[in-house]
Amino acid sequence: MKVTAIIPDDLIAEAMELSKAETITETLKIALHTYIRSQKIKELGVMILSEPLEFKYTSQELRELNRK
Repeated sequence: MKVTAIIPDDLIAEAMELSKAETITETLKIALHTYIRSQKIKELGVMILSEPLEFKYTSQELRELNRK
């Protein structure tokens, strides 16, 4: 997709430096992937807090299963 956006030069320069990308396109792809990943992790955290994980086995039962 082709996009026209007005982004401050210093913001692009800093993003390029931190991402070690060689082009603006590569920099923006890295930034978007990173942002999406971080948002998914936040959503997962909220989901786990609202519905905690339940474990089927105790630690001792898991040890015994792993030794078989």
